[in-house]
Amino acid sequence: MSETSTGDAVAAAAAAAATGNWRRAGIAGAAIGVIAAGAAAGVALERMTVGRGMRQKARLALDASGPYGALRGMPGKALGDDGTELYYEADEVDPDAGAPRRRRLFGRKAPAPVTVVFSHGYCLSQDSWHFQRAALRGLVRAVYWDQRSHGRSARGASQSGPEAVPVSIDQLGRDLKAVIDAAAPEGPLVLVGHSMGGMTIMALAEQFPELVRERVVGVAMVGTSSGKLGEVNYGLPLAGVNAVRRVLPGVLKALGSQAELVERGRRATADLFAGLIKRYSFSSKDVDPAVARFAERLIESTPIDVVAEFYPAFVEHDKAESLAVFLEVPALVLAGDKDLVTPSSHSEAIADLLPDSELVIVPDGGHLVMLEHPEAVTDRLADLLARVGAVPAPANVGPYGSTAQPGG
Repeated sequence: MSETSTGDAVAAAAAAAATGNWRRAGIAGAAIGVIAAGAAAGVALERMTVGRGMRQKARLALDASGPYGALRGMPGKALGDDGTELYYEADEVDPDAGAPRRRRLFGRKAPAPVTVVFSHGYCLSQDSWHFQRAALRGLVRAVYWDQRSHGRSARGASQSGPEAVPVSIDQLGRDLKAVIDAAAPEGPLVLVGHSMGGMTIMALAEQFPELVRERVVGVAMVGTSSGKLGEVNYGLPLAGVNAVRRVLPGVLKALGSQAELVERGRRATADLFAGLIKRYSFSSKDVDPAVARFAERLIESTPIDVVAEFYPAFVEHDKAESLAVFLEVPALVLAGDKDLVTPSSHSEAIADLLPDSELVIVPDGGHLVMLEHPEAVTDRLADLLARVGAVPAPANVGPYGSTAQPGG
């Protein structure tokens, strides 16, 4: 697709939304909405070689064959400062799984274990950590939570009703604090965040630096950014990305106000959606089809009005200064080398501000690197956890980091 046609397509979607032509806007918006969910409008699609009915059957078969996202833990709820119910699950340590024994002195309370808190990215859910969860299950206490308006968490209370306000990364940082207070009120913490989840961790540090200094013993930031996301080109030509930047906020706002109609358009353009998601989530040409379908399900489950209300927060995001709070904390910074959503250069910028951190750039890795190359991500994360004493050094997490073994 040419630069001119890319800009024309985006402009046409904006015009359709503005004039109330919601059928056209729904179809065009399906592509545009995916930009904020890890895809972009105007990309050339792969030619389809089988009929739509066959593709639908294939999706159902992949859903059945790949039980990704099926791992569950002890459920709990935290309340955001605006009353939003935030859903989390906790996986406890299995005494028989090889965790280090803790000596208990007579008359003294056993020390609280290290808790690893996983924060997921935009338009995903806690299930995006499936492979890491399977690998670490029973070895370490872990908390997985759904960001507001995502997964099993409630829609943001502040984003509802006539007095609705936009979502901010600062709000997400306060949500993470609420989850920590509810699920891990004491003991050392390791914070792990992907994409928006990493930004959430930065917002927590900016607003609650004492919590980090007193309790956080390790941090891992995966495929994330500390700012300047407005400069990302998503792999589009200059004219196309400029057109997207110019009209996207207005288009998303308009589409979000007609969510039901747009969702019908998204369903009608499932093939378009799948192609875009695969391109902007993964780099490997041989990614497991069941994993690709799992990512598709995660992203397509995010309503268009949620896509719309979160998007402006990323352009405004600037948390580079907050990284100083982690200077004394063992850190892992990891990204795929072909990430088109939060390019690896953004991870390199984070590592420059955390000179003692371990920087890992995964070859042939896209934005959802923890699903695409789970072994690489799990291996480095396990090493960080071993360094901070959260898991025993000899703990074997390898067998569960492969896409060939989705269970655990």
